[in-house]
Amino acid sequence: MRRKKVYLIVDGYNIINNWPNLKRQMSISLESARLRLMDIMAEYAKMSDEKVIVVFDAHQVKGSVRKFEKYKGIEVVYTKELETADQYIERRLDLIGRRELVKVATSDSMIQRIILGRGGIRISASELKHIVYSEKSKTKRIESRMRKIKDRNLVCMEDKNLKTLNTLMEMIEKEDRRKKR
Repeated sequence: MRRKKVYLIVDGYNIINNWPNLKRQMSISLESARLRLMDIMAEYAKMSDEKVIVVFDAHQVKGSVRKFEKYKGIEVVYTKELETADQYIERRLDLIGRRELVKVATSDSMIQRIILGRGGIRISASELKHIVYSEKSKTKRIESRMRKIKDRNLVCMEDKNLKTLNTLMEMIEKEDRRKKR
């Protein structure tokens, strides 16, 4: 049996308005707040191996058409005129929610009820922030541990073995250069 893919659909403006640092940034520049959220979610997607989709409302933008783009490995969706992020999220949940695991990040209580009713997992804005930063600190701890192990292994190598290893590396490099000629 194949393992279900995990999707995380993020209600972009809802998250921006509920994370104080992004809300402050939005008061200066909406575009920079969007990009910062997208950067955070792209980093999270790499660490978690989840398929992240960030949805931004454009329902009040006259003449806007739905737009999809890839950004650092995540999918970004801008809804069309008269389509809210909630409506898009509901439809996307209906499409993939039966065969894949879908989590939706929003603090909008109406869409949270709909998500639960359709088999999705709801995550509030504050829960998402906690999950993202926990994943980040877990990754840093693992990287730190790996560096220590690597450093310890190199330090513990006896001089005789280190010289032998260096000699072998030099021989391999010479052979590679000879083959390239």
